[in-house]
Amino acid sequence: TTQIAYCFAPVAGYSSAFEYTGNGASGYPNADGPFVFLGFRPALILIKCSSATESWVLYDTARNTYNYASSQLAPDLNNAEATGDNRAIDVLSNGFKVRNSSGRANTSGATYIGFAFAENPFKTARAR
Repeated sequence: TTQIAYCFAPVAGYSSAFEYTGNGASGYPNADGPFVFLGFRPALILIKCSSATESWVLYDTARNTYNYASSQLAPDLNNAEATGDNRAIDVLSNGFKVRNSSGRANTSGATYIGFAFAENPFKTARAR
């Protein structure tokens, strides 16, 4: 079989690897899900549940132009874009906060890993 590996390394102010544990909080906008500190406002966030079988999920600020991001893609599936409050995250000046309880981003006790790239990739960038 053919295998492909995409390897990324964190670069201060440009990209960041992360890990968090889901808490299952639901009900946007009041869901108090995990906050992930990145040190920059992300332009692209890629999340994968590493403790269960779930698809990858990708959020970006090109389609979600405000901090409330409810449009997502599943890069490992051939599905169209999915959108809705049950998929929401808040994209913030220094990271993101999960505002849903989907298996792809916030099952209680599940471990999530991911990678994010900065919207303004400079070490001294500030929020807009």
